[in-house]
Amino acid sequence: MAYDSSQLISSEFPFEKRKIEILGSQIAYVDVGASDGATTIFLHGNPTSSYVWRNIIPHVCDKSRCIAPDLIGFGDSDKVTGLEYRIADHQQYLDAFLGAVLPTEKVTLVVHNWGSALGFDWARRHEDRVTGVAFFEFVLPAPSWDVFPPAVAENFIPFRDPNLGRELLINQNVFIEKVLPLNVLRQLSEEEMRQYRRPFLEVESREPLWRFPNEIPIEGHPADVWEKVTKYIDWLSHTDIQKLFFWAESAVVITKDIVESFVKKLQNIKIVHLGPGLHYF
Repeated sequence: MAYDSSQLISSEFPFEKRKIEILGSQIAYVDVGASDGATTIFLHGNPTSSYVWRNIIPHVCDKSRCIAPDLIGFGDSDKVTGLEYRIADHQQYLDAFLGAVLPTEKVTLVVHNWGSALGFDWARRHEDRVTGVAFFEFVLPAPSWDVFPPAVAENFIPFRDPNLGRELLINQNVFIEKVLPLNVLRQLSEEEMRQYRRPFLEVESREPLWRFPNEIPIEGHPADVWEKVTKYIDWLSHTDIQKLFFWAESAVVITKDIVESFVKKLQNIKIVHLGPGLHYF
C-alpha cells in the first residue's frame, strides 16, 4: 500500500498569531507552548510563512516555548514600501525581532530554505545563546549552477534575469503557483494553496518572492550574501553545538553528495533519513 502523507498532514493552522512593531513595521508571529524552560525558534523560507510549521509545532510545544515569525513581507507581516527584501534587510528585522521577543534566552533553531541562512547567521553571531540547530534543505554557497540538479538550474536561471525574472515571479507568480507545489511529493490541498497565495494576491506584494532567488550565492555573487553564507558554513564546520539534520532522498538542494562531503563531517550531528521527499513539506 502506498504511503499517504495526507492522512498525517493537516491544512489547519491551529494558532492565533501575535504582532509586534519592529523597525516601524508589524511582524506577525506564533508564540505558544511552555513558558518556562526551553525556547525553539522556527524560521521559514521562500515563499512560505509560519504556516509551514503548523504540523510540527504541536509536537514540540508541550516541551518548549515555540516562536515562529513571518519574515518581513511574508505571511501576515507587513509589506514595506521601498524595502529591497535583501538578506541583509531580513537579518536586520530578524535581529530586532529576536532582540525584542527573546532578549537573553537560550534557543534552539529549526530552519528551512532561506530561514537557514538567517538562522545560521544569527547563530554564528550569538553562539553562546544557541543550544542546537535542526535543519532541512539549507542554503549553501554554490561554485556554479552545475552543483544543482539540471531541472533546478533550468528553472532558476531565468528568475535571475532582470526582465524575465520579474515577469515570471511577480506578474505570473510562478513561485507560488508552480515552484512550491511541484516541490512537494504530495498534492497540496486547496486550503494549503489558499494560505500560501493569500499574502501575495496583489502583484505589488510579490517583491519578496522575486528577491530571494536573486540572493542565492552562486559563483561569488551577490558578494555580500556569498560572504555571509561562507562565514556560517565555516562556523558550522567547526562548532560543536548540537545539530539535527533531516534529509530526504530526492532533496532538491542538499543532494546525497553534499550529505556525504559536508553534512556527515560536521561535529555533534545526528542525521535523520526521512525517505522520499523533495524541498517543501
